Amino acid sequence: MSSPGRQLKALLRAPKILIAPGIYDGYSARLIEQLGFRSASISGAGTSESRMGWADRGVMGLEENLANARRIADCSGLLLQADADTGYGNAINVYFVTRAFEKAGMAAVMFEDQVWPKRCGHMAGKSVIASDEMVQKVKAAAAARTDPDFVIKARTDAAGPLGVEEAIRRLNLYAEAGADCLYADALLSAKDIERVARSVPLPLAVNMGLGMRSRKTTPLMSPKQLEEMGVAQVSYPRLLSTAALKGMMNAMQVFMGEVVGKNNVIDRPDLLASFEELNDLMGMGRLDELEKRFASK
Repeated sequence: MSSPGRQLKALLRAPKILIAPGIYDGYSARLIEQLGFRSASISGAGTSESRMGWADRGVMGLEENLANARRIADCSGLLLQADADTGYGNAINVYFVTRAFEKAGMAAVMFEDQVWPKRCGHMAGKSVIASDEMVQKVKAAAAARTDPDFVIKARTDAAGPLGVEEAIRRLNLYAEAGADCLYADALLSAKDIERVARSVPLPLAVNMGLGMRSRKTTPLMSPKQLEEMGVAQVSYPRLLSTAALKGMMNAMQVFMGEVVGKNNVIDRPDLLASFEELNDLMGMGRLDELEKRFASK
């Protein structure tokens, strides 16, 4: 079987757009795999929020991010795309960060050109490093991989603070430096998305910010619309994390009102996954097989 990176490259180069939902833990990874998706993007924001309890503002470091990626790889057969933020330092740090995520079982790792501490691409106040510095980071990442097909994703956040033309210029520099996939964050119009896709030489990935209607952000578009514009991959980084949080909020609202407030004994299967659904998703069948095979008799 070909390497995860080679498989991912084939999907990125295919005529059909690759849909890579954002995941952040074992629940989300197993669900996405069960639904038949081939690849998923590990959300840096989702990891920071769910694992550390802090917003995506550069609080999370390499070890927390890497440990979460390893756990997801251990329970998943997905082609995983890691988000390594800015690389946690300079180009030398990026070299070792790339090695670490490749060893962790990823198919790809993404680096962005924000100033550290970074912030979510749709937050105000972003700033970017010099393009020359990011070029060196991309070169270091490309040189670090042991599998030449391990995918290096280069992201620019320049569109917001510096304009779309600067984002395009930077992405072309990153392509020349050895990136395999490009990503322009927080483009604010369909016209800008198509303009970027037609102006770069490598597969372009974009995010759709479901659940962000209150903010001026990338317009929501269907995968087919994006495919027709020349986009190679679309991810939905906050779909599952915000849906999970909303589900917990809804369940706790009922719990506080009925159980705590009114002292009622109720069960709401419409708000909860069943015990059987949970165990099925979490690999109980495989554990049963292993028990039958290896447990003492």
